[in-house]
Amino acid sequence: MSVTVVIADDQAMVRAGFAALLGAADGVSVLGDAQDGVEAVDVCKRLQPDVVLMDVRMPRRDGLWAAQQIISSGSSTRVLMLTTFDIDDYVYSALRIGASGFMLKDAPADELVRAVRVVAAGDALLAPSVTKRLIADVTSRTVKTASPAVNVLTPREREVLETVADGKSNAEIAVALFVSEQTVKSHVSNVLTKLGLRDRAQAVVFAYENGLK
Repeated sequence: MSVTVVIADDQAMVRAGFAALLGAADGVSVLGDAQDGVEAVDVCKRLQPDVVLMDVRMPRRDGLWAAQQIISSGSSTRVLMLTTFDIDDYVYSALRIGASGFMLKDAPADELVRAVRVVAAGDALLAPSVTKRLIADVTSRTVKTASPAVNVLTPREREVLETVADGKSNAEIAVALFVSEQTVKSHVSNVLTKLGLRDRAQAVVFAYENGLK
């Protein structure tokens, strides 16, 4: 699978480092970069990458604003947020508006490459245990009221949604539920369509906000 990427970060050394790491990976091409949120939106509009690595804190306009502009435009570009532990609320907000996940800026190179490929495929949320703790922590601060939309799901679809919220991949869900991976893909697609969700990242947030986890 060939993946095209844009890197948005206000630090030139970070952009250069990520570009070198991703450029050395098979099937990954870095199309361009941006040093602030406004430029990130412009570059993504012009180049239409599969994935944009988006730093949260940038001058002029931050990564959250840029992510919202890109996602709300209907672009097929998927947003992978770059962050540190000290801005959890920003990460949660990014997931809510449709970002496909987040990466810590000091993550190992192979993890970064894998994350880009996973997000580009739209196949799985990059959700290690820290992601689940983050969402659980933030959503625990609000009153959870189940959306009537939950009722449109079949029992199996609801079960699949709950396992997606655990951060499991399609293959892992297939094993857990004793079904084929293709069946899982079909159920996930149905869940996203019925709930009007962009991707698995939003499905995880939905599950936590509605007390399914």
